[in-house]
Amino acid sequence: MTGKPPSGPPAAPPPDSEAGRLGVDDRGNVTWEWADDEDLQADDTFGATRRLAALADPSLQIRDDEDDPLNPVQSNPKGLKTGYNPYNSGALGKQSWKRTRSLRELSKWIELRRKMAQKDGGE
Repeated sequence: MTGKPPSGPPAAPPPDSEAGRLGVDDRGNVTWEWADDEDLQADDTFGATRRLAALADPSLQIRDDEDDPLNPVQSNPKGLKTGYNPYNSGALGKQSWKRTRSLRELSKWIELRRKMAQKDGGE
């Protein structure tokens, strides 16, 4: 196995459970053509329910998320490298944060350097 996804269309379901097939309309758009089953073609609630049941994948399952009251947000260390995903962002923790700098202290330091430069150059 090479690890590549299979190319081409997915395997077709068995003909006895086939709810329809892909078709092409007069404009060339791909559409879904329902099978000639009267239950699938009915325009009532029963028909809509049958169509949804025919398209449902029985291998899918509904799974509840595990809620942890002590840690409500999961850690996502790859989030800072891969980009923002609103569905799987999690806690984007950095290893270290930049220290905030006081602009007043910076101004004092620059002023002191100017005074030192004037003092050295003036004498």
